[in-house]
Amino acid sequence: MVRIGLISDTHGLLRPEAKALLKGSDFIVHAGDICDPSILEELSVIAPVTAARGNNDKGVWAEKINESEFLQVGEFFLYAIHDLAQLDIEPAAAGVHAVVSGHSHKPLVEERGGVLFVNPGSAGPRRFTLPIAVGEIIINGKSASARTVSWFTMPPNPSFKRTRLRRSA
Repeated sequence: MVRIGLISDTHGLLRPEAKALLKGSDFIVHAGDICDPSILEELSVIAPVTAARGNNDKGVWAEKINESEFLQVGEFFLYAIHDLAQLDIEPAAAGVHAVVSGHSHKPLVEERGGVLFVNPGSAGPRRFTLPIAVGEIIINGKSASARTVSWFTMPPNPSFKRTRLRRSA
């Protein structure tokens, strides 16, 4: 079993609650709007980080981050992009099993045509009435599941949503 921690829209703020929920991840994907390179450094202490550049990521440090990234874990392919509206591939045709995005700040887990689409929500400063959130993808053999964990202040009562994806060989 492999656990991929998902985070997005930190906007320069890496909350201790988010770090605690990502602890134990084998990999971490940040889906953009990082806004401070130290966020990636802190996350890399937990697990190797793959990041996509968001529309608010500016400066020399951000220019080194691609707008989209592939992550391969065994036979599982994940595509990370900040704004889903800028998706430039057909995920299923490209052999992608999951697309991770951010930008909307709204946690989302859904399956479309055999591909998991996950937006972990925003782990940074709270926006309007949207929750603070992170996510994860669990890969177990040929199946994968995803969930988001959302809270307004500090969990102990996070809301969970899990969607399973089973792919045949």
